Parts: sequence; C-alpha cells; structure tokens
Amino acid sequence: MMSLDRLPKTISNPVIPYTGAILDGLLPGELVVIKGSVPDDSDRFQVDFQCGSSTIPRADVAFHFNPRFKRSGHIVCNTLQEERWGREEITYEMPFQKGKPFEIVFMVLKNKFQVSVDQKHLLLYNHRVNLERIDTLGIYGKVQIQTIGFVSNNGEVPDGSKLVVPYIAKLNSALCPGWTAVIKGEVNKNPNSFAVNLKSSDSKDIALHLNPRMKTKVFVRNSFFYDSWGEEEKDIINFPFSPGMYFELLIFCDVHHYKVAINGVHILEYKHRFKHLGKINTLEVTGDIELLDVRSWQHHTDTSDVLTGNSSPSVALSHTN
Repeated sequence: MMSLDRLPKTISNPVIPYTGAILDGLLPGELVVIKGSVPDDSDRFQVDFQCGSSTIPRADVAFHFNPRFKRSGHIVCNTLQEERWGREEITYEMPFQKGKPFEIVFMVLKNKFQVSVDQKHLLLYNHRVNLERIDTLGIYGKVQIQTIGFVSNNGEVPDGSKLVVPYIAKLNSALCPGWTAVIKGEVNKNPNSFAVNLKSSDSKDIALHLNPRMKTKVFVRNSFFYDSWGEEEKDIINFPFSPGMYFELLIFCDVHHYKVAINGVHILEYKHRFKHLGKINTLEVTGDIELLDVRSWQHHTDTSDVLTGNSSPSVALSHTN
C-alpha cells in the first residue's frame, strides 16, 4: 500500500460544501484520504460518494458517511437511490472529536468500502450500488478540510482468488536482513484468530510467530525453539484487525528485529530471539482468514519505504499445499 504522505492527486483547502468529480472513477484498491478538523460548534458532517452531482432530482449516493455529534455521538452510513434512503447502518464508535484534526482513509474494495480514522480501522460498508457508477465526491456540513487525496492502486490488488489455508511456502532464499514479505487477505466474518509463522522446514523451530486473536483483541508475538515457547509479547497501541476487513500484513527482517506493518501503518517490532536466520526457510499461514496473496523479496532500501509498500517488485512464493 502506498504511503499516505505521497498523494499523487491532491485537492487543498476546498470550500465546504464541496462537490468534485472523481475524474478516473474508483477502482478496487484505491484510497481516498481526507484530512481535516471538526469545528467546536459542529453537529454533523458527511462525505458522500455520489453518482453524479444533480441536486434536482438528487443524485444517487452510493456511500453516505455521516458522523453526528449530538448526545454520545455516532456515525450513520447509508445509500440513496431514486431519492430514497435505504437501511441505515449505525456505528457507535466515535473517533472524531470537536476541535481536533482527523485523517479518514476510505479504501475501495471489490465488494465494499473499508474506512479507517487516524490509522485505526473503523467500519466496513458493502456496496449497494455498482462501483462503476461513482464519479463524484461530496463533502457537506460543519467540517474543515485541509486536503483530499486520491491514491491509485498501481495494479497491486489481488484478483479475489483464494489460496488454501493452512498455507505453507518455501522462501525463495533463506531469511536474512532485508527480506520482506507481504501477506494479503481478509479476516473471516466470525473469526477467532490466525497466525503467521516464519519457521524451519528441518525442525520445529519458529523464529517469528504472529498471532492476532480477534475475540480478545490481543496480538501475540513469540518464538519456539529448544522445544519450548518463549515469553509472549502482547503490548500494542491499537489492535489492527476486525471481522471482515481486508489487510496487507508486511514483515520486514532487519538486522536486530522484525518490523511489522498493517495496511501501510507500522504496528510493532519484534527483536530476534532465534539468531540462526539462515535456517528459517518456510512461511506458514493458518487460521480464520481468506488468503489472497503471499509474496516475498530481498530488499536493500530504506525501511520506511518498505513499511509503506514503496519497494521493488515482489515475487510469489512457491507454496506446497
């Protein structure tokens, strides 16, 4: 996923209400990034992905995203077709605060929108209108917008075909500093947990065990060698996974530790406990996800580029399942 600080198509300081054409339409994998702030006197604002800009009759709204601040606050999502609203989907988690800045990322997927605010996953909204019809972005209400950015997918989105889980693949070369892997998938709708392991094919040794547990929202990291698990690491600022969400999990092997990013956001570091990296030659994925793509490559570049996906082309692993 591209760094959100490198937006190729950016609109700065638009006047609200704002209505603007999405010139090339929206394709799966693209991001719409909106940075702004909520005024102290705001009661609500909305971001509408529209099918045209007509006001009489009112254009269809494929995705209506509407934070409302009265009482405890909530977010209403809906679709308008032929001037009639459909069934509201309400989220009671409220990441917006009056007087505070925000960054909303709308990720366009084949069958839904995925929304995060301030680098934390917020909600999913299934398409009720064909994605191809969306050609206009509207922003209304009491809100101040700094920038609107459109980030292209550069052909990096999986085609929707699935890999079999459990998934086991041989690395193209033994693990060493500069090695990077990207695992793309979708969390099941009623998940318990999943795991990603970097391990040896010649023994039970696991150098890196990543184990997000959705029921308890705990992200366990550990290693297994000498026939024993080590001490679990669990500390994390925000648990990055939710049922049904699409993710791109990136692992970068540095000299002293692994670095892990989810959807372009650096999440954690894990210091090497298993020192014989050259013995680690297998990647394993298990658990409650649909696995869409797994790739790895050897890289010699700035770590920040790797963690945000701005890196050299990757190659698919040779899987054995």
